[in-house]
Amino acid sequence: MSSNRQILEQRQTTRQWIAPQQKMLGRLIEMSGAELEEEVRRATDENPALEVVEDLPVEREHVDRDEEGEIINETAEDMMKADYRDEDDIPYYRTNVNNRSADDEDYEPEAVNENSIIDYLMAQIGERDLTDKERLIAQYIVGNISDTGYLQRSIEAITFDIMDHTGYDVTEAEVEKVFQVVRDLDPAGVCATDLRDCLLLQLERKKGDEESLIAYRVISDYFDLFIKKHFDKIASAIGIDEEKMRKVFEVIRGLNPKPGNTITGIADDGHSQMISPDFNVEIDGSDLTLTLLNNVPELQISESYSLIYEKYKSKRPENDKEKSIAGDIKEKYTKAQTFIGLLGQRQETLFRTMKAIMHRQKMFFLTGDTSNLKPMVLRDIAQDVGLDVSVISRVTRNKYVNTEWGVFPLKYFFTEGLKHESGEEVSAREILTIIESEIAAEDKRKPLSDEKLCDILNEKGYEIARRTIAKYREKLSIPVARLRKEI
Repeated sequence: MSSNRQILEQRQTTRQWIAPQQKMLGRLIEMSGAELEEEVRRATDENPALEVVEDLPVEREHVDRDEEGEIINETAEDMMKADYRDEDDIPYYRTNVNNRSADDEDYEPEAVNENSIIDYLMAQIGERDLTDKERLIAQYIVGNISDTGYLQRSIEAITFDIMDHTGYDVTEAEVEKVFQVVRDLDPAGVCATDLRDCLLLQLERKKGDEESLIAYRVISDYFDLFIKKHFDKIASAIGIDEEKMRKVFEVIRGLNPKPGNTITGIADDGHSQMISPDFNVEIDGSDLTLTLLNNVPELQISESYSLIYEKYKSKRPENDKEKSIAGDIKEKYTKAQTFIGLLGQRQETLFRTMKAIMHRQKMFFLTGDTSNLKPMVLRDIAQDVGLDVSVISRVTRNKYVNTEWGVFPLKYFFTEGLKHESGEEVSAREILTIIESEIAAEDKRKPLSDEKLCDILNEKGYEIARRTIAKYREKLSIPVARLRKEI
């Protein structure tokens, strides 16, 4: 009975000791390159036992060729434990996180998100002739504007917030007055309450030509018909012909439904367009070279801290103060050692995962042709590298690879398979490309229905149902045929 209790207690203790490291490793794996750099900076600032290795030679991590090496199979549990009691126990690859050669060119991010819509609008407010009270109101209004440029709270709610937080006696009329001032700022359409309001704000600043005046009337009086693409009904109601309606439509289509994006660089999905690739794949004849990109410095245990650690490790504390100091030193030393190990493990996990993706999708990386993408799911890569699917999911989240054909999110390479009449299994990405190209080339006066798209694909030999076409069309964020109709 006593023996069983000891085993149980030992298992519980081990689980409790490993869990924090598992959690930390999972968090490190999921981080983007920029987030990881910030995490390393924070760790070195907080822990004196950690220091950056200076002037170490760096080398390219690996040249991936079909004839070279095999992927080491390691279980998810092995990858997560990170049980490093001594620094000498840590494999070299787990502390070597600088995976670039000295002659590598620096890669510039695709886009950068530097500006804040709040800063941009408040800078304009500073140029307006406002009282201190009005500037305070403006600050609250601007603070409630989303990145896309829309006001997120009502005038009544903002009035209450100001009185509740500042003690100022503010009326809704005063807030409304400043609200109109903010709506007059650039970019046109900012501080709108909804899409219709946003378009009207932009049309108010248009030159007073006939098409712009009619466009304002269309959005003001026939907005519901417009978003449903019932152009014939609108033209009939206003009394204009098809050609005039087409010109009005072009005016409206030139407006920006998310004016704040011009300041913040936010994509339509609400995410920043700042893309800094985590990997680079280069073509060398029929071979591919994979590099793990990062600006993370090499870390090591500080030599001076190691000496202090050894001193207190071998010395018995003489009082409570020395005991507390020794405990603090040991804790920082252990945390530094663990962080270095987990950081190296994170880098190795990312590299192995991308290498497996590159192997499976080699023809795409060589040609850039989406028809060469093979069906592939997370489970396939998990099996290739001997890790759990959840680990692969974390690795591929918000990670990008730079290729000869552009920058792609890792999720781009994962797609289910479909059957071709030839018996070959093809990637769903290939189907998406065909749907996208067929819709791009369609007659906008008679857009292709899902049923027609299904017929086209069946004629090309792809076994696919209409409901699957609808699912893929929605995945591409392409509206139904009726809403794609133009005049």
